[in-house]
Amino acid sequence: MENFILIFICLTAGMAMQRLAIFDDHAPVTLNLYVIWIALPALILRQVPTLSFSSDLFILLLMPWLMTGLGALLVLIGSRIFKWSREVTAVLLLTVPLGNTSFLGIPMIEAFWGTEMVSYGIIYDQFGSFISLATYGSFILALYSKQHQQSSRAIVRKILTFPPFLALLTALILAKPLQQPAIAASLSLIASSLVPVVMFAIGLQLKIKLAPGQNLPFCFGLLTKLLIAPFIALLICQLLGADGPAARIAVFEAGMPPMVTAGAMAMSAGFAPRLTAALVGWGILLSFASLSLLALFL
Repeated sequence: MENFILIFICLTAGMAMQRLAIFDDHAPVTLNLYVIWIALPALILRQVPTLSFSSDLFILLLMPWLMTGLGALLVLIGSRIFKWSREVTAVLLLTVPLGNTSFLGIPMIEAFWGTEMVSYGIIYDQFGSFISLATYGSFILALYSKQHQQSSRAIVRKILTFPPFLALLTALILAKPLQQPAIAASLSLIASSLVPVVMFAIGLQLKIKLAPGQNLPFCFGLLTKLLIAPFIALLICQLLGADGPAARIAVFEAGMPPMVTAGAMAMSAGFAPRLTAALVGWGILLSFASLSLLALFL
């Protein structure tokens, strides 16, 4: 419960600082860089070496790719039925299939399930969501915007040089040395800054003003991401006979709101920025309720 309270306090503090304009516009970027380069790698280096690999982890590797494919399919069906514009479709193709499984997902797992379950979330995020963002996300940008063409070599380089991914490889290779008490304790102290910094940064950049005339795609996006996606994930687990901690975290991660980074990609390309901001902002706020219900159900 104290972790959940910490998330709420830091998110609220960030929103308050945004309203008071105490921090400049570059503050969220700086804080996010700290998370990407320092706090999240430290958490990965601390938690992954303690993970016992087994066949149960297969669902964590499979689920994010299934969620990306199914999410994209639902968006394309919705776009065809409701005849959404090209830019609205692009926004939904980025924000619905890709969940906030790192910046929000890891703190939420720690809050609801405990630190010992974080390593499952890291596997889901790094081998699924992040690579999907770099490959699928880049493909959507290239398909819908001629200004964001990326070569396959650039995509691979982005994946291999991403700090959390490098930390994941290091944790897998140097598992025993990283479990030495002094090293583990130091990494734990650094990693403990992840939750407050992430939630404060999200609060600083949270936009909750809904774009007029885009109510239907907005409701479709959040309903699909927060309710339909975890239901489908749960059904997949039942069909595959997957149970236990790994399966529960897979379903929980599938219910995360739209990814902040995917939203940033959409806005950088000029794809309906107000709709994008509303999906990301309201998605985070509403996820406190949806994830609470999902955790109780699981």
